[in-house]
Amino acid sequence: MPRLMISSLLTLLAAYLLLLVGIYFYQPHLLFLPEIPSRQLERTPQAIGLAYEDVRLTASDGTELHGWWLAHPEPAGNVLFFHGNAGNISHRLHTLRLFHELGYQSLIIDYRGYGKSGGKPSEAGLYADAEAAWRYLRETRRLQPGEIVISGRSLGAAVALYLAHRHPPRALILESPFTSLPDLAAAHYRWLPARWLTRYAFDNRQRIPQLDAPLLIVHSEEDEITPAQQARTLYALAPEPKQQLVLQGGHNDARLGDEQTYTDGLRAFLARH
Repeated sequence: MPRLMISSLLTLLAAYLLLLVGIYFYQPHLLFLPEIPSRQLERTPQAIGLAYEDVRLTASDGTELHGWWLAHPEPAGNVLFFHGNAGNISHRLHTLRLFHELGYQSLIIDYRGYGKSGGKPSEAGLYADAEAAWRYLRETRRLQPGEIVISGRSLGAAVALYLAHRHPPRALILESPFTSLPDLAAAHYRWLPARWLTRYAFDNRQRIPQLDAPLLIVHSEEDEITPAQQARTLYALAPEPKQQLVLQGGHNDARLGDEQTYTDGLRAFLARH
């Protein structure tokens, strides 16, 4: 083999290995996106006519967290909501308004490193943040587990499932869930050894068979980020009672473009459980 060809192949191999090393160490910045679209809180629930309270929480490792508590004059229940990997609580006002219209009080928090919360995000850190939110509802609001619905979207679905696995709630709602982060990475980056590179687990596949709560999985067949097949896999692994709600549209807009189906599905599930 000519020396020039060998040199070129070695150069390409070195570049590929350098890319793998870069991806491995840069992963936190690829997964946790508090600056997209902005880390600043752009609006509050007051902007859509909802009263709220600022909530300050402290995680078990001392990290200070920020969230909102939205009361309801005649609550049908309480929702603890975990958002996805980008933005902050101010970008979820539509969700808060929907829960309020369904008659639910809600607590939403920003993970560490997001919004007004301190610290830096990590898998263990997000789980600790979820535990802090649960303690707030149990100790400060004095709610019983059977009065709390846990809900999470995308990466927040993994956080929600983790918490529900440890503290069985009244019900669990998972929107656009994936089976695990290595599975998700492998689905998107087939030209990389993605499973070996992934530093985070967020292993929903392992946890969901032990779930002890009614489950609703919401997903779209057109989801371009979390494959619908992964949501179907989780549904198949989950114990009864369980229900699927299939929407039309992309990862970030299915619940908006198919809003009536989404709203009616949530209302029916919450009325049943």
